[in-house]
Amino acid sequence: MSAMDAHHFTKTLGLLVILYSAVIAKDDDGWLMKAPTEVRAMEGYPVVLPCSFSHPHHTHPSSMHVSWTLGHGRAATVLFRCTSLNNSQLCQSRPSQDQRYRLEGNHRNHDVSLRINSVTLNDNGRYYCRVEIPRHPHTSFENTLGTRLRVEAAPRILSLSAEGTEAGFKAVCHVQGSPLPDIQWIEPDGVQEGESSFPLSQDGTGQYRTSSQLLDVKPGRQYICTASNSLGKDQATLYLLPPSPERLTAKSSFSLLVLLLALALGIKLLLALGVGAWVIKRRFSIRASSVEH
Repeated sequence: MSAMDAHHFTKTLGLLVILYSAVIAKDDDGWLMKAPTEVRAMEGYPVVLPCSFSHPHHTHPSSMHVSWTLGHGRAATVLFRCTSLNNSQLCQSRPSQDQRYRLEGNHRNHDVSLRINSVTLNDNGRYYCRVEIPRHPHTSFENTLGTRLRVEAAPRILSLSAEGTEAGFKAVCHVQGSPLPDIQWIEPDGVQEGESSFPLSQDGTGQYRTSSQLLDVKPGRQYICTASNSLGKDQATLYLLPPSPERLTAKSSFSLLVLLLALALGIKLLLALGVGAWVIKRRFSIRASSVEH
C-alpha cells in the first residue's frame, strides 16, 4: 500500500468512525438532528457535546430557543438555555446561567453544540439537546436517544485512616476514579491479600468511588494503600503510632496502684477475719470456764 493510499484509508476510516458513532434522528415533519451516542472526556478538561439540526422551513427562523438537559422527561435537569430573537447572531442565556456551560456552535448555522468546562466525574450522564422555533407549527425537536458523556479520571485517594481501639485496629481507604480503581494494601510483609483485605462499598452513582479496609492493623507498622486503573496510580501511607512510653508508664503505675489497693484490702479482710475468730474463741472459753465453776 502506497503512502497516498494509506493516507486515503486513514481518512476514510476516521470518517467511518465518526459516522458510526453518530445517530441521526428524523421525524415525518422534516426535522433532522445529528448527535453522537457517546462522548468521552478527561476530568478537569473541557468537552464539547456535538449537536446539529435541520428543519423543514424554507427560510431561517428569526427566533429560536436552544436548551440542553441532563436526563430526560420529568427527572431532567435543565443545564443550559438560550434564546435568539430577531435574527440575532447571539443566543442570549439567563443571568443566572452556570458559566461552565455555553453554546459552542453557531445556532444560525444549525450547530447547537454544548461546551462544558472543567468536567468532573459528577458530569457523567446522558445529555439531550432541544431546539424550539416560536410561532411555527411543529415548533420543536429533540435528540430523543441523547448523548452519553463518559468522564474518565485517574485514581485519587480521598482518605486513609485507622479505626478501632487498642484491642484491635483496621485501616480504611476511600478512593475514586473512572474506570473504577483496583485497591491493594502493601505492608512490610508484602502485598496483603485474602480475607483481611476486602471492599467496603461502591458508589452507585457513576460507579467511580469505592472503599477497602485492612483488618488486624498493628501499631508501629507502616501500611500503604494503592489505587490504580488504566489512567494511572495513586497511593497513600498510614503509620500507626505505638503507645508512648509515658502512656505505658502511666498504665503500669495505674495497674500497680490497683494491685496495692487490692492487696491492702485483702490484708485488712484477713485481719478482720482473724480478730473475729479470736473474739469468738475468747467468748467460748469464758463461757466454758463459767460452767465449770
